[in-house]
Amino acid sequence: MKLGLGLYRASLTEDNFQFARQAGVTHLVVHLVDYFAGSNPSLAGSADLERGWGITTNQDKPWSYDELAGIQRAIQLHGLAWEAIENLDPSHWYDVLLDGPQKGRQLENLKLLLRTMGKVGIPVLGYNFSIAGVWGWTKGPFGRGGAVSVGFNADKIELDTPIPNGMVWNMTYDPTAPPGSVPRVSDEELWQRLEDFLKAVVPVAEECGVRLAAHPDDPPVDRLRGAARLVNQPWKYQKLLDLVPSPSNGLEFCLGTMQEMREGDLYAAVDRYSRQGRIGYVHARNVRGKVPRYQEVFIDEGDIDMLRVLRILHGNGYDGVVIPDHTPEMTCAAPWHAGMAFALGYLRAAMQAVEREG
Repeated sequence: MKLGLGLYRASLTEDNFQFARQAGVTHLVVHLVDYFAGSNPSLAGSADLERGWGITTNQDKPWSYDELAGIQRAIQLHGLAWEAIENLDPSHWYDVLLDGPQKGRQLENLKLLLRTMGKVGIPVLGYNFSIAGVWGWTKGPFGRGGAVSVGFNADKIELDTPIPNGMVWNMTYDPTAPPGSVPRVSDEELWQRLEDFLKAVVPVAEECGVRLAAHPDDPPVDRLRGAARLVNQPWKYQKLLDLVPSPSNGLEFCLGTMQEMREGDLYAAVDRYSRQGRIGYVHARNVRGKVPRYQEVFIDEGDIDMLRVLRILHGNGYDGVVIPDHTPEMTCAAPWHAGMAFALGYLRAAMQAVEREG
């Protein structure tokens, strides 16, 4: 197994590359989406949920070869490897999710992105096939010692709050959209849209040597904001894999989200999907509780036995990347760095211990 770190576009700095190396990281997972562009980052996890995660205005501006190759050079210059792009920009595929009039053109642009990734040498594209996206989190002192983290409590929000027109995956792609809301979406409609997507892009991913990796739904409720949820139970991952059987149709395996699910056994799911060799990369974070109420906590204090998970992965020959996708913030001058350093140190030690066990 390889230790990875997730960085956002604005965090791709020399200091953070050095931080990664110093923590024992070898691989990066990069978010290229400009979250909170045109909005206020302090709203993340606040009660002001209607405004979402900002405005994205990248329609018809797919990430180019020059753009990705430049980032790749910077990463490699610091002795790191670029493992994955995490999440598509909502403006690049909103009508793929909504089954709208631009769906065909957007699918062609996604195929172009996969070809570009293949040329640049980025092996994995993580995606979240969700209309409502990640929504409903609140911030609070949920971690040990009152460390600030995020949580979900369905009793304190209105799960059926409509999604405004011009918004998908909690980001606004069309600020000029007319008043109104996105039509309700059934389970059957959402799975059909996913099948259309996979049938269109998986063959191209195979040709380019790129693996698609699907994130499960967080929060893993049955419905959110009038839209069905796709993978909110562990067995639904198998349904996704079986839609288009291919080594390029894989999973972004989020341990925290899987543990939050109302049904299913996390360790059985880790064993099942790692035995199939279908895990693209792993999100390692710990949580306490399940839907409808859960909180994210430090990697060593939640309901997940991380050593047990890593032993299963190692025993099944998983040699991919494990990253701490979220972590509580620690009280100091660099809250994110401190929290991430703690999680990375724990994972590095745990991975070394498991590998030495044989």
